[in-house]
Amino acid sequence: MERLKEKVAVVTGGGTGIGEAICKKFAMEGARVVVAGMPQDPVEDVVSEIEERGGRAIGFKGDLADKKDAEKCIRMAVEEFGKLDILINNAGIFPVTAELQEYDIDAFDSLIRNNIRSAFMMTRAALPELHKTKGCIVSAGSEAGRLGIAQNTPYGGTKGFIHAFMKGVAIEQAKHGVRANCVCPGPIDTAWTRKEEGPMDEKMEKTMIGANAMGRRGTPEEVANVYLFLASDEASYVTGALCFVDGGTTVVKGNVGEQADESMKQQPKGSLPLRHSKDGATEVRWPKSSSAKEKT
Repeated sequence: MERLKEKVAVVTGGGTGIGEAICKKFAMEGARVVVAGMPQDPVEDVVSEIEERGGRAIGFKGDLADKKDAEKCIRMAVEEFGKLDILINNAGIFPVTAELQEYDIDAFDSLIRNNIRSAFMMTRAALPELHKTKGCIVSAGSEAGRLGIAQNTPYGGTKGFIHAFMKGVAIEQAKHGVRANCVCPGPIDTAWTRKEEGPMDEKMEKTMIGANAMGRRGTPEEVANVYLFLASDEASYVTGALCFVDGGTTVVKGNVGEQADESMKQQPKGSLPLRHSKDGATEVRWPKSSSAKEKT
């Protein structure tokens, strides 16, 4: 349908997980995409796969929580494609699981930098260009930002900030023609929710899946579909919204997932060729300039 025809989008955290799906979905719908990620992310793979399917994309690697890198990323989009219509603040981390009294302080500091500061810096850098195009911002919230999350309480706190931040941006920037919204995923089938690739243990996995009405993880493409709607002109009357893509997690009371019909427990096949859905930032990340010792 080319719902994003002639649009230019920057997608942070675009090399892995949900970000990869967003980049490929947007490109399929006609957008020119800047795939932005950390130096260790497979950004080049995503760019190559988009171009192989006839889309247009370029990659950017850097620390988007840094003012200079954030501004450089936006400048690259405008220099390459002539404008900026859409900013997707998808980048973030889910570093460790621990009760708060034992939560690693370095992990907390990294959460603030990667989940909050990066969204602030990218939004700040993008707004002058979005004023020109009457564009939009869609940021990654979470059901954890509404409900809280045990054993990673600071993560839910960072997402609560993003929810309020985007609502404030929506109110403030309407006079410039800019919309701002959040997509709030629940348990999605990425590295973060798999004990083999991320910090969750088997008990957390089982509890997470049982605590939503559909009794399964969502797919990255299912989340990308909602980003597509909010970024498109079809959402012209939507701003300041929190759109939950959580299988009913925020409305469930009790372990109802086990009762879901088998048809609801089956993930849709999808249409995107996703290679990096199980990759991504499940570890603590610091920029290269940091003196902090990286932990895994």
